[in-house]
Amino acid sequence: MQQGKGVERRAVLKAAGASLAVTGLGATATACGGGSGSGDGTVTIRYAWWGAEDRAQRINKTIDLFEKKYPKIKVKTDFQPYTDFWKKFNTQASGGNPPDVFQNAVGFLRKYDAKNVLLDLHEQVKAGHLRMEGFRAGLEKFGEIDGKLLGVPVGSNSMALVIDKPVYARAGINPEMGWTWDDFDEAMARVRDRTGRAGDSGMYGVMYLYDLYLRQNGKAFFTEDGLGFTEGDLTRWWTKAEKGVRSGLFADPKKVAQIKPKSALSAELAGSEFTWDNFTVRYTSEGRSEYGLAPIPTTDGKRTGQYLGSLMLSASKRTQHPVEVAKFIDFMVHDPEVATIMGYDRGVPATMAQYEAYRPTDPVNKAIAAYEESLVKAGVLEPITPHPNGADICEAAFLRIGEELGLGKRSVDEAVEQFFNESKTALSS
Repeated sequence: MQQGKGVERRAVLKAAGASLAVTGLGATATACGGGSGSGDGTVTIRYAWWGAEDRAQRINKTIDLFEKKYPKIKVKTDFQPYTDFWKKFNTQASGGNPPDVFQNAVGFLRKYDAKNVLLDLHEQVKAGHLRMEGFRAGLEKFGEIDGKLLGVPVGSNSMALVIDKPVYARAGINPEMGWTWDDFDEAMARVRDRTGRAGDSGMYGVMYLYDLYLRQNGKAFFTEDGLGFTEGDLTRWWTKAEKGVRSGLFADPKKVAQIKPKSALSAELAGSEFTWDNFTVRYTSEGRSEYGLAPIPTTDGKRTGQYLGSLMLSASKRTQHPVEVAKFIDFMVHDPEVATIMGYDRGVPATMAQYEAYRPTDPVNKAIAAYEESLVKAGVLEPITPHPNGADICEAAFLRIGEELGLGKRSVDEAVEQFFNESKTALSS
């Protein structure tokens, strides 16, 4: 999902030093969605996403397949790191010239629907150009907001605790589904005391983890029109995070900042880290240890609050080629060969056809698939809470202010007040 902090962190990792374009949009894109046509009936659509070179190489291979199947549809591509992508997209959307189809996340659906940017794809489903059956674990509803189909999932992920397996073994910890936050705190102390390493990388700015904790307690980070928690709730959460740093349960934020973009887990500052399950690939490439996935701690021993997040494909309301865009999205989410090319780059494939087509053989990706299967089997998955217009700004503020708190630039009370002030402005605009 992709979505939020997880998506941004992935972008930072994969986009460091990456080229900002593959084939480029150029400066001559046509108005009203940018798609173009030719005398022989061939049309060109523009496709934009965030990511880096490795994702671009995979996506370009899938586009080659698409253009072979649909020789009358050509695809021009553009990609950026996460933050640069949205800066460019905002400029294009404000100028009435967004790409025809683009990578999206749940935090942006209401924002751009309110700006009249997103195409409701229901009409293309009714016309038979886009299939919305065959998705995993209810993901077909993930992009539906206020009765409109504003995005189609391409992959799924869920929050997990990524652990350094040898460290946890030395500490004598074996997390199982249903363990509690008290169990987690005890485990962090055992990692600290038995291995000399902080138990976890820290919880200041992990918005999606805080969302799960709230959901375990009958609340949520977002409601449909605002925040679903109080200043007192956040004060307690950030106070616990601060105490965890002082006691050595969580890594020193100053040291964590120094080793970026490497993670505290792979840099051996901490024994675990909360993040999206498919990011396990990151730690394997960065670190020297063996990493695994552990369940999310619970409040009552049962409810984790988890849901499947997802990157998705959305279409521009201004596209001149809605049929071709729908066919492109359908191909990208259903074609089995696309899955064999993309692997788990954007999460576990969203449709059963693609999920069955790509069965990973490496231990890391096999563990990701097994983890998501375990969530379905345990019955812990819940519907995601729709994000209001302005959610993306709140998410960015939570990450930034949380980091400032961890670095000692704000007190807990100052950080909470600043976050609620910024969120109030974002959600009322």
